[in-house]
Amino acid sequence: MLKTQEISINVGPQHPSTHGVFRIVLKLDGETIVDAEPVVGYLHRGIEKLAEDRTYTQVIPYTDRMDYLGAMSYNLGYVQAIEKLMGIEVPERAEFIRVIATELSRIASHHVFLASMCLDMGSYTGWMYPFRDRELVLELLEMLTGSRMTFSFMRIGGVADDLPEGFIEKTKQYLPKILEGVDEEEGLIAGNEIFIARTKGLATVSVEKALAWGWGGANLRASGYKFDLRKNRPYSVYDRFEFDIPTGANGDCWDRFYLRLAEIRQSVKIIEQALEMIPEGPIMAKVPKVIKPPVGEVYHEVEAPKGILGYYVVSDGSTKPYRMHVRRPSFINIGMLKELLIGTKLADFITIFASIDVVLGDVDC
Repeated sequence: MLKTQEISINVGPQHPSTHGVFRIVLKLDGETIVDAEPVVGYLHRGIEKLAEDRTYTQVIPYTDRMDYLGAMSYNLGYVQAIEKLMGIEVPERAEFIRVIATELSRIASHHVFLASMCLDMGSYTGWMYPFRDRELVLELLEMLTGSRMTFSFMRIGGVADDLPEGFIEKTKQYLPKILEGVDEEEGLIAGNEIFIARTKGLATVSVEKALAWGWGGANLRASGYKFDLRKNRPYSVYDRFEFDIPTGANGDCWDRFYLRLAEIRQSVKIIEQALEMIPEGPIMAKVPKVIKPPVGEVYHEVEAPKGILGYYVVSDGSTKPYRMHVRRPSFINIGMLKELLIGTKLADFITIFASIDVVLGDVDC
């Protein structure tokens, strides 16, 4: 029999398809992956440790820098954790603004996922269309916050500013365009026979395996498990809105891709309802000028674009967190990568890694 020699190759940490400074050492038998060793830590910035030397308000901009593609959810999860610790009741109008901002951020994040997966697989046209539509969302977020990606918009007790003049009208004008774009992307990408052949049946994940690895968000729902914190454990004012929880059938690369298309449509539905229902009133609760939560600890979770995001904060009664730990969904998602890769081809690695939706800022924080 013909015997081949196994070889080890490095992919990354400087590689466009690793979504940041991620390194993985692949052991190959020909084109087949027989072993894989993910190596993280190249981007580590010590945000959890930095938080111990910042006031509670000063921590907010750091949360933007984790998953900088879906930063609003990271703002929201953090401030809600501190509000829970302090027993702060946020005004209704602020809660509606938070939902609108967070869902817009989710749409922008999903567009980057769609575009990146296409580009990783060699489709330059498939990259351009989602980025075209993401620009509409960034225009709205820039109008709301003055920034395009790292917003620092949430505040402990509310939001930084009210909706600017003309924002509601412009959002209502843009939402149908976003839906048209999603339909176009679905026809262009999801209807492509090469894309289908390279994703269907690849790296299937059962519900049991997804739960065992702690997966959440669209990756878990792609395996057929109907769970979304916004529905199952509602926070903010999500219990006021009617929306569906799309699920997949096989938990493969195809399902993980298609789920993001479906979830953009649901986010648009939530925003449309929020714009119609938003009440008048204040945008900030009455909070002390100096934030000093009582001695204690809190854990709070939100549904971020890449999965379940959790903040664990310990207070010693001072103006700074005594300890903070963040359950980052990208870090959780990447845990199963080795298991998914063994037995697949080298070309499949890029597709599989893209499908689990990882941003390295969220892995190494």
